[in-house]
Amino acid sequence: MSKGKLIVIEGVDGSGKSTQVSLVCEALKAKGKKVKQISFPTYTKSSALIEMYLAGEFGQSADDVNAYAASTFYAVDRYASYMSDWKNDYDEGALVITARYTTSNAIHQSVKLEGEERERYLSWLEDYEYGLMGLPRPDEIIFLDMPIEKGQELLSKRYGNVESKKDVHERDIAYQKKCYDNAVDISERLGWHRIDCVDGDRIKAIDEITKEILDVIEY
Repeated sequence: MSKGKLIVIEGVDGSGKSTQVSLVCEALKAKGKKVKQISFPTYTKSSALIEMYLAGEFGQSADDVNAYAASTFYAVDRYASYMSDWKNDYDEGALVITARYTTSNAIHQSVKLEGEERERYLSWLEDYEYGLMGLPRPDEIIFLDMPIEKGQELLSKRYGNVESKKDVHERDIAYQKKCYDNAVDISERLGWHRIDCVDGDRIKAIDEITKEILDVIEY
């Protein structure tokens, strides 16, 4: 039996990744597809260090934790999820669709570095997660291009305009802008499939974006 496929839906905070993964999985299941839905971080016991990091227990700024340390928190959570939750589904041919993956480390952690050091980190990350840890490589990465200003609007609505509910990544606007620019650059360099989430000044309807994602997956 051939292995399944791994589809990653990626984007900066507020781009609607988790919402789209749920809707896409529902649509595919309705068509009789064997689908496994996952998301990272898992917010289970394997993500304890991530929760401490995002809550600001290691520092109030994302830059207070270096890229390699933070990446390891997320990588371990992915490994635990893979081994305990979705490896069998993947091995048995399921279409695994996830919000965030190794690609999120590439976006949110490499932005802490510059020049050659950034490129060394990206090479290390790929070898660490896909090579040394043995996590599956994605078959398709779909980048939801949501401009940072629009993403922040959606985040504020999510938290009822209570800004203190945002984590250390979400409330650092300068960091978010750097991550967005970094995501656009990486998506172009690595050939991710890019979907525009706005049309002019209008945020596209959720079902519009879902249809575009399904068109990519089902090609």
